[in-house]
Amino acid sequence: MKYILFIAILSVFSSLYANNITIIRLAQDLHLYPGTKAIVQWKRVFSSKRHLKRYKLTALSNETKEKLKSYLIEHAIDSKQPIVPGL
Repeated sequence: MKYILFIAILSVFSSLYANNITIIRLAQDLHLYPGTKAIVQWKRVFSSKRHLKRYKLTALSNETKEKLKSYLIEHAIDSKQPIVPGL
């Protein structure tokens, strides 16, 4: 029973980790680096149709946009865990 529970927990964590890696790679492919903008700026990007089109985000599903937005905001330059390119 302990092994089944361990495997179930491990599979949940691995799928969450894989999903995170996918979002990170998508951001890199779109040349969106979290540390290049502040939280307010990232919110503005995702709330404006013009900005969505400029950054080629219109083709993404709403779910993917939300995940990408949360990743970029979570690691923005003024967040608690900024990710700055080149460091």
